[in-house]
Amino acid sequence: MTHVVTESCIKCKYTDCVDVCPVDCFREGPNMLVIDPDECIDCAVCIPECPVNAIFAEEDVPDDQKNFTDLNAELAKAWASITKTKGPLADADDWKDKTGKLQYLDRG
Repeated sequence: MTHVVTESCIKCKYTDCVDVCPVDCFREGPNMLVIDPDECIDCAVCIPECPVNAIFAEEDVPDDQKNFTDLNAELAKAWASITKTKGPLADADDWKDKTGKLQYLDRG
């Protein structure tokens, strides 16, 4: 099993989760993070660190977010590893409670 970053991360990109990951499985895109499913060890320490509740165990991903499982796997192959926390996007607080953000995903 793996963990999955879902839509809530788009246009926010809080990186609190990155520092606690023991295997450096996070990948950074222009406006969100994803988890590399080949690296994730299913430890779940990242889940409580996410301020927008964007991270789920694969089996717990909400039905309307299931497409993010494949999206994480796809984008993890293209995006670089991130291993240190950095500030969120400048307007993250404006976007953190919004839904329907997939259209704003920047694949870089």
